[in-house]
Amino acid sequence: MRRHALTYRTFGMPLETLKMETSDVPGLSEDKLRVRMLYAPVNPSDLIPITGAYSHRVRLPAVAGYEGVGCVIDAPQEYSNLIGKRVLPLRGDGTWQTIVECDPALAVPVPDTISDDVAARAYINPLAALTMLETWPVKGKRVLLTGAGSNCAEFLGVWAYQQGAKEVIGIYRSESRVARLEKLGIEPVSIQNMSQISSVARESDIVFDALGGPVAANILQRIAPGTRFIAYGLLTGQAIQLASKLGAHYKRFHLRDSLARMSAQTWQHKFSAIWSLLGQTELPNYQVFPSQEWRQAIEMTLCPSSQKVILDFADLAPHDK
Repeated sequence: MRRHALTYRTFGMPLETLKMETSDVPGLSEDKLRVRMLYAPVNPSDLIPITGAYSHRVRLPAVAGYEGVGCVIDAPQEYSNLIGKRVLPLRGDGTWQTIVECDPALAVPVPDTISDDVAARAYINPLAALTMLETWPVKGKRVLLTGAGSNCAEFLGVWAYQQGAKEVIGIYRSESRVARLEKLGIEPVSIQNMSQISSVARESDIVFDALGGPVAANILQRIAPGTRFIAYGLLTGQAIQLASKLGAHYKRFHLRDSLARMSAQTWQHKFSAIWSLLGQTELPNYQVFPSQEWRQAIEMTLCPSSQKVILDFADLAPHDK
């Protein structure tokens, strides 16, 4: 059996540093599941570590990708009932490869009612959005989202309304996002309209920031004392320059910090809630690329106005012919 994996051995631009590498698959460890990958999305958050932004916690060489869905092809006797079943093989090796091994206790079974494309996108953004809304409730509040065209911001907006938010406003970067935001009931505000951004910031009760940079800094200067500001992303690639004194309650959210405190039982319970929510949520359109066309997939992801992208690993057989 052979493994094909999109690997980076140095940090740099993804299109320059990623290589599709092939290797023999060793014997299965007694405490691991072996999963043949089906679909894996390409998210901006998958590309950031490749650049070296988190070099202090990435050990090279590394396989790219954080989420995806696959089919169990081998398992310890205790988990033999999972063979042939779809799972999310998460919190282990990178998912941009044909074969992934993972901890059976953390492998998330996928309900038959959930399609491959939805399952592949069920981890990073849904879990982050759900965790933030549980940590900072929004019932009866005016919610402001930055980076509103992103998947995570969409989940935050839609689920905030389900939890009783009074109003949700979304700051977008690309005009192509406007129709989608309006359809979801999120009031769109252009990132170019700083006057309107200042106005809605003053009226907001809670801010979920995916951008960082000058827009986030401007909002922090304008929001009323006591307003909660949750910084969970850095899509601009720029840190927020914080004033020495802040009237707002500023918090940083990193999903990995929540995961470090999460037991396997809690982890599985979270996904029970996510499957229910995703069953009621219309996800954005997506385009599937064969994994051999990974360069085109990444190029499309780097374009803010593009559709969401999924890599299909079925074009790379795990067995030699």
